[in-house]
Amino acid sequence: MLPRRTLLALTAALPGAALLPGALARPAAAQTAAHPAAHPWPDRPVRLVVPYPAGSTPDIVARTVAQHFSTVFAQPFVADNRAGAGGNLGTDAVAKATDGLTIGVSINGPLSTAPSLYPNLPYNPAKDLAPVSLLVRAGQVLVVHPSVPARTLAEFVAYAKANPNALTYGSVGPGSGGHLAMEDLKARAGIQAEHVPYRGFPQATLDLVAGRINAMIITVAGILPQVREGQAIALAVTAEGRLPQLPEVPTLEESGMPGATSYAWIGLIAPAATPADRVQALAREAQAALAAPQAKLAMATAGFEVVTNTPEEFASFIATETARWGGLIQRLGIRAE
Repeated sequence: MLPRRTLLALTAALPGAALLPGALARPAAAQTAAHPAAHPWPDRPVRLVVPYPAGSTPDIVARTVAQHFSTVFAQPFVADNRAGAGGNLGTDAVAKATDGLTIGVSINGPLSTAPSLYPNLPYNPAKDLAPVSLLVRAGQVLVVHPSVPARTLAEFVAYAKANPNALTYGSVGPGSGGHLAMEDLKARAGIQAEHVPYRGFPQATLDLVAGRINAMIITVAGILPQVREGQAIALAVTAEGRLPQLPEVPTLEESGMPGATSYAWIGLIAPAATPADRVQALAREAQAALAAPQAKLAMATAGFEVVTNTPEEFASFIATETARWGGLIQRLGIRAE
Protein backbone atom coordinates (compact mmCIF):
# COMPACT_ATOMS: atom_id res chain seq x y z
CA MET A 1 0.00 0.00 0.00
CA LEU A 2 1.19 3.52 -0.81
CA PRO A 3 0.62 6.79 1.08
CA ARG A 4 -2.74 8.36 0.21
CA ARG A 5 -1.22 11.41 -1.49
CA THR A 6 0.94 9.19 -3.68
CA LEU A 7 -2.08 7.07 -4.62
CA LEU A 8 -4.11 10.14 -5.53
CA ALA A 9 -1.34 11.49 -7.75
CA LEU A 10 -0.82 8.09 -9.35
CA THR A 11 -4.51 7.56 -10.03
CA ALA A 12 -4.77 11.02 -11.57
CA ALA A 13 -1.87 10.19 -13.90
CA LEU A 14 -3.58 7.14 -15.35
CA PRO A 15 -5.40 7.57 -18.64
CA GLY A 16 -9.14 7.43 -18.02
CA ALA A 17 -8.61 6.93 -14.28
CA ALA A 18 -11.58 9.09 -13.41
CA LEU A 19 -13.76 6.58 -15.20
CA LEU A 20 -12.67 3.70 -12.98
CA PRO A 21 -14.33 4.09 -9.57
CA GLY A 22 -15.15 0.40 -9.38
CA ALA A 23 -15.48 -1.96 -12.33
CA LEU A 24 -14.06 -1.16 -15.73
CA ALA A 25 -16.74 -0.27 -18.26
CA ARG A 26 -16.93 -1.33 -21.91
CA PRO A 27 -14.93 1.09 -24.07
CA ALA A 28 -16.77 3.69 -26.09
CA ALA A 29 -17.73 2.70 -29.63
CA ALA A 30 -15.11 5.04 -31.10
CA GLN A 31 -12.38 3.45 -29.02
CA THR A 32 -13.44 -0.06 -30.03
CA ALA A 33 -13.45 0.91 -33.69
CA ALA A 34 -9.97 2.40 -33.35
CA HIS A 35 -8.66 -0.75 -31.70
CA PRO A 36 -10.52 -3.69 -33.22
CA ALA A 37 -10.41 -6.97 -31.32
CA ALA A 38 -7.60 -9.13 -32.64
CA HIS A 39 -8.57 -12.27 -30.72
CA PRO A 40 -11.70 -14.49 -30.76
CA TRP A 41 -11.63 -14.62 -26.95
CA PRO A 42 -13.43 -13.35 -24.93
CA ASP A 43 -17.07 -13.25 -25.97
CA ARG A 44 -18.24 -12.05 -22.53
CA PRO A 45 -16.89 -9.79 -19.75
CA VAL A 46 -13.74 -11.03 -18.00
CA ARG A 47 -13.17 -10.89 -14.26
CA LEU A 48 -9.79 -9.52 -13.19
CA VAL A 49 -9.22 -10.59 -9.58
CA VAL A 50 -7.16 -8.22 -7.45
CA PRO A 51 -6.24 -9.81 -4.09
CA TYR A 52 -5.82 -6.42 -2.42
CA PRO A 53 -8.09 -3.44 -1.67
CA ALA A 54 -9.09 -0.79 -4.17
CA GLY A 55 -6.43 1.90 -4.26
CA SER A 56 -3.57 -0.46 -3.43
CA THR A 57 -0.61 -0.59 -5.79
CA PRO A 58 -1.62 -4.00 -7.27
CA ASP A 59 -5.11 -2.59 -7.86
CA ILE A 60 -3.77 0.43 -9.76
CA VAL A 61 -1.45 -1.74 -11.85
CA ALA A 62 -4.33 -4.12 -12.60
CA ARG A 63 -6.63 -1.29 -13.69
CA THR A 64 -3.97 0.12 -15.98
CA VAL A 65 -3.65 -3.22 -17.75
CA ALA A 66 -7.39 -3.93 -17.68
CA GLN A 67 -8.27 -0.66 -19.37
CA HIS A 68 -6.08 -1.64 -22.31
CA PHE A 69 -7.48 -5.19 -22.34
CA SER A 70 -11.03 -3.82 -22.44
CA THR A 71 -10.17 -1.94 -25.61
CA VAL A 72 -8.20 -4.50 -27.57
CA PHE A 73 -10.34 -7.51 -26.63
CA ALA A 74 -13.60 -5.55 -27.07
CA GLN A 75 -15.05 -6.84 -23.80
CA PRO A 76 -15.05 -5.29 -20.31
CA PHE A 77 -12.37 -6.52 -17.92
CA VAL A 78 -14.02 -6.02 -14.53
CA ALA A 79 -11.90 -5.44 -11.43
CA ASP A 80 -12.89 -7.79 -8.58
CA ASN A 81 -11.10 -6.84 -5.34
CA ARG A 82 -10.82 -9.88 -3.09
CA ALA A 83 -8.54 -8.85 -0.25
CA GLY A 84 -7.59 -11.14 2.59
CA ALA A 85 -4.99 -13.57 3.93
CA GLY A 86 -2.10 -11.51 2.63
CA GLY A 87 -3.29 -11.86 -0.96
CA ASN A 88 -3.79 -15.62 -0.77
CA LEU A 89 -7.60 -15.37 -0.84
CA GLY A 90 -7.78 -13.63 -4.22
CA THR A 91 -4.95 -15.67 -5.68
CA ASP A 92 -6.80 -18.83 -4.69
CA ALA A 93 -9.91 -17.50 -6.46
CA VAL A 94 -7.90 -17.30 -9.69
CA ALA A 95 -6.47 -20.78 -9.16
CA LYS A 96 -9.95 -22.26 -8.61
CA ALA A 97 -11.68 -20.47 -11.50
CA THR A 98 -13.08 -22.76 -14.22
CA ASP A 99 -15.20 -20.34 -16.27
CA GLY A 100 -12.48 -19.42 -18.76
CA LEU A 101 -13.20 -15.77 -18.04
CA THR A 102 -11.05 -15.13 -14.96
CA ILE A 103 -7.51 -13.78 -14.67
CA GLY A 104 -5.76 -11.92 -11.87
CA VAL A 105 -2.77 -10.06 -10.55
CA SER A 106 -0.70 -11.01 -7.53
CA ILE A 107 2.60 -10.25 -5.81
CA ASN A 108 5.69 -11.96 -4.36
CA GLY A 109 3.99 -13.51 -1.35
CA PRO A 110 1.07 -15.49 -2.80
CA LEU A 111 3.12 -16.61 -5.82
CA SER A 112 6.50 -17.51 -4.31
CA THR A 113 6.72 -17.51 -0.50
CA ALA A 114 3.20 -18.57 0.56
CA PRO A 115 3.82 -22.34 0.09
CA SER A 116 6.63 -22.18 2.65
CA LEU A 117 4.78 -19.87 5.05
CA TYR A 118 1.36 -21.55 5.07
CA PRO A 119 1.33 -25.33 5.60
CA ASN A 120 -2.35 -25.53 4.54
CA LEU A 121 -2.29 -23.19 1.56
CA PRO A 122 -5.41 -24.07 -0.49
CA TYR A 123 -3.66 -23.74 -3.86
CA ASN A 124 -0.31 -24.68 -5.38
CA PRO A 125 1.14 -21.77 -7.38
CA ALA A 126 3.28 -24.08 -9.51
CA LYS A 127 0.38 -26.39 -10.45
CA ASP A 128 -2.79 -24.33 -10.23
CA LEU A 129 -1.72 -21.09 -11.92
CA ALA A 130 -0.44 -20.09 -15.35
CA PRO A 131 2.10 -17.26 -15.12
CA VAL A 132 1.32 -14.68 -17.80
CA SER A 133 3.81 -11.85 -17.33
CA LEU A 134 5.76 -9.97 -14.75
CA LEU A 135 4.35 -6.43 -14.79
CA VAL A 136 6.32 -4.13 -12.48
CA ARG A 137 8.93 -4.29 -9.76
CA ALA A 138 10.21 -1.93 -7.08
CA GLY A 139 13.54 -1.79 -5.34
CA GLN A 140 13.46 -1.39 -1.58
CA VAL A 141 15.61 0.72 0.69
CA LEU A 142 17.27 0.02 4.04
CA VAL A 143 16.56 2.96 6.33
CA VAL A 144 17.49 3.71 9.93
CA HIS A 145 16.40 6.25 12.51
CA PRO A 146 18.85 9.19 12.69
CA SER A 147 19.87 8.12 16.20
CA VAL A 148 21.53 4.99 14.81
CA PRO A 149 25.25 5.88 14.42
CA ALA A 150 25.51 4.60 10.86
CA ARG A 151 25.43 6.39 7.53
CA THR A 152 26.60 3.49 5.38
CA LEU A 153 25.82 -0.21 5.31
CA ALA A 154 29.34 -1.00 6.55
CA GLU A 155 28.80 1.25 9.57
CA PHE A 156 25.41 -0.34 10.21
CA VAL A 157 26.93 -3.83 10.18
CA ALA A 158 29.82 -2.74 12.41
CA TYR A 159 27.41 -1.15 14.91
CA ALA A 160 25.20 -4.25 14.94
CA LYS A 161 28.20 -6.50 15.61
CA ALA A 162 29.45 -4.26 18.40
CA ASN A 163 25.96 -4.04 19.93
CA PRO A 164 24.30 -7.42 19.23
CA ASN A 165 21.17 -6.69 21.29
CA ALA A 166 20.68 -3.05 20.37
CA LEU A 167 18.84 -3.05 17.06
CA THR A 168 15.17 -3.60 16.19
CA TYR A 169 13.54 -3.47 12.77
CA GLY A 170 9.97 -3.34 11.54
CA SER A 171 8.02 -5.05 8.78
CA VAL A 172 4.41 -5.76 7.90
CA GLY A 173 4.66 -9.28 9.27
CA PRO A 174 6.51 -12.58 9.14
CA GLY A 175 7.32 -13.59 5.59
CA SER A 176 6.70 -10.14 4.12
CA GLY A 177 9.17 -8.77 1.60
CA GLY A 178 10.78 -6.38 4.05
CA HIS A 179 11.07 -9.07 6.71
CA LEU A 180 12.71 -11.59 4.38
CA ALA A 181 15.06 -9.00 2.87
CA MET A 182 16.25 -7.99 6.33
CA GLU A 183 16.67 -11.59 7.47
CA ASP A 184 18.66 -12.27 4.31
CA LEU A 185 20.85 -9.25 5.07
CA LYS A 186 21.32 -10.35 8.68
CA ALA A 187 22.37 -13.83 7.59
CA ARG A 188 24.85 -12.53 5.02
CA ALA A 189 26.36 -9.96 7.39
CA GLY A 190 26.31 -12.16 10.50
CA ILE A 191 24.42 -9.64 12.62
CA GLN A 192 21.43 -9.62 14.97
CA ALA A 193 18.35 -7.38 15.06
CA GLU A 194 14.99 -8.06 16.67
CA HIS A 195 11.98 -8.25 14.36
CA VAL A 196 8.93 -6.12 15.26
CA PRO A 197 5.91 -6.99 13.07
CA TYR A 198 3.18 -4.47 12.22
CA ARG A 199 -0.19 -4.69 10.51
CA GLY A 200 0.81 -2.13 7.90
CA PHE A 201 3.56 0.20 6.75
CA PRO A 202 1.99 3.42 8.10
CA GLN A 203 2.36 2.34 11.73
CA ALA A 204 5.82 0.89 11.14
CA THR A 205 6.90 4.13 9.49
CA LEU A 206 5.51 6.20 12.36
CA ASP A 207 7.42 4.11 14.87
CA LEU A 208 10.62 4.38 12.84
CA VAL A 209 10.35 8.16 12.68
CA ALA A 210 9.59 8.26 16.42
CA GLY A 211 12.63 6.09 17.18
CA ARG A 212 10.62 3.21 18.63
CA ILE A 213 12.29 0.90 16.09
CA ASN A 214 15.75 1.41 14.60
CA ALA A 215 15.51 0.17 11.04
CA MET A 216 13.32 -1.10 8.22
CA ILE A 217 13.51 -2.30 4.62
CA ILE A 218 10.65 -0.74 2.65
CA THR A 219 9.75 0.22 -0.91
CA VAL A 220 11.13 3.63 -1.76
CA ALA A 221 7.72 5.24 -2.33
CA GLY A 222 6.68 4.31 1.21
CA ILE A 223 9.57 6.15 2.90
CA LEU A 224 10.80 8.79 0.42
CA PRO A 225 9.16 11.80 2.14
CA GLN A 226 10.69 10.85 5.49
CA VAL A 227 14.13 10.39 3.91
CA ARG A 228 13.94 13.77 2.19
CA GLU A 229 12.92 15.42 5.48
CA GLY A 230 15.78 13.78 7.39
CA GLN A 231 13.44 11.71 9.57
CA ALA A 232 14.97 8.50 8.22
CA ILE A 233 18.43 7.81 6.83
CA ALA A 234 18.75 5.70 3.67
CA LEU A 235 21.79 3.42 3.77
CA ALA A 236 21.39 1.17 0.71
CA VAL A 237 18.87 0.07 -1.89
CA THR A 238 18.09 -3.56 -2.74
CA ALA A 239 17.82 -3.03 -6.51
CA GLU A 240 20.39 -3.99 -9.13
CA GLY A 241 21.13 -0.34 -9.81
CA ARG A 242 20.64 2.92 -7.98
CA LEU A 243 17.07 4.20 -7.82
CA PRO A 244 16.19 7.43 -9.64
CA GLN A 245 14.39 8.70 -6.53
CA LEU A 246 17.55 8.26 -4.42
CA PRO A 247 20.48 8.44 -6.84
CA GLU A 248 22.94 9.20 -4.04
CA VAL A 249 22.16 5.97 -2.15
CA PRO A 250 24.33 2.97 -3.15
CA THR A 251 23.06 -0.52 -3.85
CA LEU A 252 23.69 -3.41 -1.49
CA GLU A 253 26.22 -4.80 -3.96
CA GLU A 254 28.05 -1.47 -4.13
CA SER A 255 28.04 -1.51 -0.33
CA GLY A 256 29.84 -4.84 -0.16
CA MET A 257 26.83 -7.19 -0.05
CA PRO A 258 26.75 -9.05 -3.40
CA GLY A 259 23.86 -11.40 -4.11
CA ALA A 260 21.41 -9.61 -1.83
CA THR A 261 19.39 -7.90 -4.58
CA SER A 262 15.63 -8.13 -4.08
CA TYR A 263 12.45 -6.50 -5.33
CA ALA A 264 8.79 -6.14 -4.55
CA TRP A 265 6.97 -7.24 -7.71
CA ILE A 266 3.53 -7.63 -9.27
CA GLY A 267 2.56 -10.08 -12.01
CA LEU A 268 -0.35 -11.19 -14.16
CA ILE A 269 -1.70 -14.73 -13.70
CA ALA A 270 -4.42 -17.03 -15.02
CA PRO A 271 -5.82 -20.44 -14.04
CA ALA A 272 -3.53 -23.32 -15.01
CA ALA A 273 -6.02 -24.64 -17.60
CA THR A 274 -5.97 -21.40 -19.61
CA PRO A 275 -5.06 -22.19 -23.25
CA ALA A 276 -1.47 -21.32 -24.13
CA ASP A 277 -2.43 -19.04 -27.02
CA ARG A 278 -4.66 -17.03 -24.69
CA VAL A 279 -1.86 -16.72 -22.14
CA GLN A 280 0.49 -15.51 -24.87
CA ALA A 281 -2.05 -12.96 -26.10
CA LEU A 282 -2.57 -11.59 -22.60
CA ALA A 283 1.19 -11.32 -22.11
CA ARG A 284 1.61 -9.39 -25.36
CA GLU A 285 -1.19 -6.99 -24.54
CA ALA A 286 0.05 -6.48 -20.97
CA GLN A 287 3.39 -5.44 -22.42
CA ALA A 288 1.64 -3.04 -24.80
CA ALA A 289 -0.45 -1.56 -21.97
CA LEU A 290 2.54 -0.77 -19.78
CA ALA A 291 4.71 0.45 -22.67
CA ALA A 292 2.50 3.54 -23.00
CA PRO A 293 4.31 6.68 -21.75
CA GLN A 294 1.49 7.61 -19.37
CA ALA A 295 1.51 4.13 -17.84
CA LYS A 296 5.29 4.20 -17.40
CA LEU A 297 5.07 7.60 -15.76
CA ALA A 298 2.31 6.42 -13.42
CA MET A 299 4.32 3.38 -12.39
CA ALA A 300 7.44 5.48 -11.83
CA THR A 301 5.42 7.84 -9.65
CA ALA A 302 4.59 4.85 -7.46
CA GLY A 303 8.25 3.84 -7.30
CA PHE A 304 7.86 0.91 -9.69
CA GLU A 305 9.54 0.14 -13.01
CA VAL A 306 7.87 -1.72 -15.86
CA VAL A 307 9.46 -5.15 -16.44
CA THR A 308 7.09 -7.20 -18.60
CA ASN A 309 8.26 -10.55 -19.94
CA THR A 310 7.00 -13.77 -21.56
CA PRO A 311 4.97 -16.46 -19.77
CA GLU A 312 7.98 -18.75 -19.88
CA GLU A 313 10.28 -16.10 -18.41
CA PHE A 314 7.77 -15.26 -15.70
CA ALA A 315 7.42 -18.94 -14.75
CA SER A 316 11.21 -19.24 -14.48
CA PHE A 317 11.37 -16.06 -12.42
CA ILE A 318 8.74 -17.32 -9.96
CA ALA A 319 10.60 -20.63 -9.62
CA THR A 320 13.83 -18.79 -8.82
CA GLU A 321 12.12 -16.56 -6.27
CA THR A 322 10.41 -19.56 -4.67
CA ALA A 323 13.67 -21.45 -4.30
CA ARG A 324 15.54 -18.47 -2.88
CA TRP A 325 13.01 -17.18 -0.37
CA GLY A 326 11.41 -20.54 0.39
CA GLY A 327 14.83 -21.85 1.33
CA LEU A 328 15.41 -18.90 3.66
CA ILE A 329 11.98 -19.36 5.26
CA GLN A 330 12.63 -23.03 5.89
CA ARG A 331 16.14 -22.47 7.25
CA LEU A 332 14.90 -19.85 9.73
CA GLY A 333 11.66 -21.65 10.57
CA ILE A 334 9.52 -18.59 9.71
CA ARG A 335 5.75 -19.05 9.86
CA ALA A 336 3.01 -16.56 9.06
CA GLU A 337 0.98 -15.57 12.08
